[in-house]
Amino acid sequence: MIVEEMMNQDVITLSPSATIADAINLIRTHNIRHIPIVNHDFTIAGIVSDRDIRDASPSIFQPSDLANDLHKPVADLMTQNVITAHPLDFVEEIAGIFYEHNIGCVPIVKEHKLVGIVTEKDMLHTLILLTGAHQPGSQIEVKVDDRPGILAELAALLKNSNINILSILVYPSPTINEKILVFRIQTLNPMMVVTKLKQNGYNVINWPQVPGASS
Repeated sequence: MIVEEMMNQDVITLSPSATIADAINLIRTHNIRHIPIVNHDFTIAGIVSDRDIRDASPSIFQPSDLANDLHKPVADLMTQNVITAHPLDFVEEIAGIFYEHNIGCVPIVKEHKLVGIVTEKDMLHTLILLTGAHQPGSQIEVKVDDRPGILAELAALLKNSNINILSILVYPSPTINEKILVFRIQTLNPMMVVTKLKQNGYNVINWPQVPGASS
């Protein structure tokens, strides 16, 4: 999946001359955490987060004249060196940006203009879609030798069992030269599949335990 397929294109923005009070109002009204700050030509000038707003908002214990700070422009508190991505970037690349830079959103830019935004919530929703976790099914994990063709072998076995695969993930095993394949399959009782895998010599390490079923 590419970013263009999951980004939010209806982006709420402000200009650099908008006030901090304007930003507070948008965040509260739309229940958002980040506001891209754009110039008149929709190029990115910066970004303001709800944390920036909280830091800039006067405390109830402060003198009332400090409330004038709310009329200062958002340009005074926005982050200017904004990390962006392109609509044709892959979703996993965006996930890497979130992790590496510890940020909560990534504006999406095409030809130097803002065209969308991806937030942590968007990433979580996309992960759910990619793994098939939103569909009824079961997850089984199989530890296998790290060799060419092993995935095709397991997929063929599931096909012969008339089991539909919703998603497949691969992650390293603690054991050298092994991988763990995670299959999400379209059945609520995976015991027939687990038994068949074991009978064919595969090491099934995790699967849902069905009450009353033998392991």
